[in-house]
Amino acid sequence: MTNNVMLEQAAMLDLIDQLRIAIPEEVKQARRINQESDRVIAKAREEAEQIIGAAQEQAALLLQDQSILREAESRAQELLDRMQSKADETMRGADQYAADVLVRLESDLVKTLSIIKKSLEVLEERKPQPAET
Repeated sequence: MTNNVMLEQAAMLDLIDQLRIAIPEEVKQARRINQESDRVIAKAREEAEQIIGAAQEQAALLLQDQSILREAESRAQELLDRMQSKADETMRGADQYAADVLVRLESDLVKTLSIIKKSLEVLEERKPQPAET
């Protein structure tokens, strides 16, 4: 009985290959999420600008009635505030998801590094020791 642990080389290489494949996919997924959140924010801003533009056109047609103009501006601002709030919420959600993915990725990397260190220790223990004289 010894303290040596034998690892199957093919299994270790397979595990390392799986890690090489999985890690870039998680990073790509996080990038896609960030891009999607940027797209949603841009769309929300575009919609808000369109709403404001429509409200401004209505206001120009109804300039004689100041109360209607004030109402239109108020609604446009409310819509803009709601769209900004939605955009901020989407961004927070995307940031949280990206953080969760990165934390999970970090955990996986720590585990992998631990396995690699243990494997290196096993290989180091297998080295033949010089004969003592």
